[in-house]
Amino acid sequence: MGLDEDALEYHARDPPGKISIATTKPTNTQRDLSLAYSPGVAAPCEEIAADPTDAYTYTAKSNLVGVISNGSAVLGLGDIGADAAKPVMEGKGVLFKRFADIDVFDVELDLDDPDTLVQTVLAMEPTFGGINLEDIKAPDCFEIEERLREQMDIPVFHDDQHGTAIITGAGLLNGAEILDKELDALEVVISGAGASAIATARFYTALGVPRENVTMCDSTGIITQERVDAGDVNEYKAAFAQDRPAGDLADAMAGADVFVGLSVGGIVSPEMVRSMAPNPMVFAMANPDPEIGYEDAKTAREDTVIAATGRSDFPNQINNVLGFPFIFRGALDVRATQINEAMKVAAAEALATLAREDVPDEVVQAYGDQPLQFGPEYVIPKPLDPRVLLRVAPAVAEAAMETEVARREITDLDAYRESLEARLGKSREMMRIIYNKAMADPKRIALAEGGDEKTIRAANQMADAGIAEPVLIGETTAIDRQIDELGIEYEPEILDPQQADLSDQATFLYEHRQRKGMTRNEAQELVRRDPNYLASVLVERGEVDAMLTGLTYHYPSALRPPLQVIGTAPEADFAAGVYMLTFQNRVVFVADATVNRDPSAACLEEVAEHTAALAREFNVEPRVALLSYSDFGSVDDAATQVPREAATRLRERADIDFPVDGEMQADTALVEDMLSGTYDFSALEKPANVLVFPTLEAGNIGYKLLQRLGEAEAIGPMLVGMDKPVHVLQRGDSVDDIVNLAAVAVVDAQNGPSTSTR
Repeated sequence: MGLDEDALEYHARDPPGKISIATTKPTNTQRDLSLAYSPGVAAPCEEIAADPTDAYTYTAKSNLVGVISNGSAVLGLGDIGADAAKPVMEGKGVLFKRFADIDVFDVELDLDDPDTLVQTVLAMEPTFGGINLEDIKAPDCFEIEERLREQMDIPVFHDDQHGTAIITGAGLLNGAEILDKELDALEVVISGAGASAIATARFYTALGVPRENVTMCDSTGIITQERVDAGDVNEYKAAFAQDRPAGDLADAMAGADVFVGLSVGGIVSPEMVRSMAPNPMVFAMANPDPEIGYEDAKTAREDTVIAATGRSDFPNQINNVLGFPFIFRGALDVRATQINEAMKVAAAEALATLAREDVPDEVVQAYGDQPLQFGPEYVIPKPLDPRVLLRVAPAVAEAAMETEVARREITDLDAYRESLEARLGKSREMMRIIYNKAMADPKRIALAEGGDEKTIRAANQMADAGIAEPVLIGETTAIDRQIDELGIEYEPEILDPQQADLSDQATFLYEHRQRKGMTRNEAQELVRRDPNYLASVLVERGEVDAMLTGLTYHYPSALRPPLQVIGTAPEADFAAGVYMLTFQNRVVFVADATVNRDPSAACLEEVAEHTAALAREFNVEPRVALLSYSDFGSVDDAATQVPREAATRLRERADIDFPVDGEMQADTALVEDMLSGTYDFSALEKPANVLVFPTLEAGNIGYKLLQRLGEAEAIGPMLVGMDKPVHVLQRGDSVDDIVNLAAVAVVDAQNGPSTSTR
């Protein structure tokens, strides 16, 4: 099937379309329904009647945007009418929800008259927290947006005008930075004079490009003052008329620093790019075919060309989804009355700043593992970068407050960023708890694989975030070379085993293991050759507070040195590996998934205790279930007796202050009706959030099934039961995984040797 056939099948698949309405409150009982509708609904109605702003409190208005179009200028399709525009508007709603967790009603209006359209949209103000105008032809769109902005008390934003302006504005800021050019000296040529072209020209002047430096061309040629005097252009084009001789696009581009294409494909030749000023920027955004292809623009000349298009198959895609979801998120959250120029500039600057930072592995992987590093091929962040929400929305909200268009003050922007992070998923919300604890008292962490690229990037992020003080174990010259290649500004603490005096560490290892088969020469060799032994010695001697390893090792071989040198905690006989699995509205800790193959009852007892303590580090009050294929003695054999005995031992201990029960099946542990109905005698009154599996095989299979089929996000494995903080990564873990475990290790170290997680 071709793309068109695939798209038709995609949209027609039952249920048709791309969006639906979901309830956000319980509707399971008669009481639920009486609260949702009659008679209970009268109470919020009366409150809103007394104070209309209470609509933001008692209805979905505060998170609801109207995407409104008459279908008169649908991108790439033209004037196709309101009915035919609906798939596009539904798609816009999908993007709002996917990227910023904003709900949308799409409204297609069969109206051509601007007056009627304005009056219709005005009448919808009680419904929405904001209005996104879409695919309305120029020049009607200018008048419609201006009138609605003047008369409505909620944000109105025509994305076709401002979206491209904001995203290319971010590219312009970074391009000028890379090419060492000043904004007020840039000569800009814009091909096209429609809504987005005029909005882009306006926005560039807001960023600092002088209006007289902007030359605009339409299908007739350069927009000149002579054409204005002759009545050849409308008032919107006239604002960018130049007092210069008439000419075509080729004439305009000669000597220009920046070309912005918002017109038609194939109208710019390599010769025209060669006529531009040294080191030009070429933003060719006609879709699906740009004014000049990316490769043609890059190879047109020998100096640096920063090229961008609207296509996803080349670097520097100008994609409006980088703008509108996050701009509206910030505007809605402060209940802004409008989206003004300062808010747009704040969005562009936030995007530009983000592009200069190290890119998370999850983003790199989402784009086919292509290199993403600030420079000519990466001047704009990628839409799938989750950090865009965390940077743009707060910047927009802050600008709204500073320019006094916000009706709601956000006094704690850090807390606001955390609330945005929670919208990205439960795992980010849970890790934010650990990050905040780590930042309160950062600890020194030895990174055994200090020469690995991911380790270096993770160390840089740890240091920048202030969650840890990394010590990279590795060859100094190799680490310095990696840092240069990564293009990051980072001066790490490095412990080079080939250069450092490690005699004390070797003596310590020898004395620690001399009666366990290790000679002095072997100890000296191990601290220089095996960074896991060196890191373990550093932790045990107190030279660092914690260690991470395992990125390039098999789990057992990475765990062996810390077990030999550091060992388990005094009150513990077993270490265990725990995963935290986060679902949309639930968090579950799973153990043991990495260490103990066939645990005894005593081992399961310890694992349960350690995992419960770990849950509390995440501010989760543990409810522990010892799992089996049996429910409370329904099967009595050697396998079911082990978790049953472990649960009994825990319940009989006076020092255990969390509910625990077992043996039980997984669904019994997780379904409240089964616990409160069939097994109302259970010590668990609510579903378990700590699941202790009877064997390593079961735990490993179980967590992976939950992760894949349950669409859970997994954080871990987190090692519990050790005497001092040690965490062993899985081979191939991402930079985010390393940073997450580093934060957990710091919190472990803060808790000190008495914590039961070690």
